[in-house]
Amino acid sequence: MELSWVGKLIGLYEIVLIVRIVLTWVPHNPCHSAATLLYKITEPVLEPVRRVIPSIGGIDVSPIVVFIVLHFIKRVFI
Repeated sequence: MELSWVGKLIGLYEIVLIVRIVLTWVPHNPCHSAATLLYKITEPVLEPVRRVIPSIGGIDVSPIVVFIVLHFIKRVFI
């Protein structure tokens, strides 16, 4: 089954989110241009979710919520 351009774009964004999540587990320079770009791309989506759903036991669940929403959107457009 051929993915639509929306599905491909969502898949790319999911990869960017995964890289951002992995980046939180390893020491890195947040001022590095690649890290700054990742934050600029993902923060506009993650931050509103964080306002609605706070972290649970110090664990940020906003990426999980975003993945669920992206999966739902991808299912609608494919």
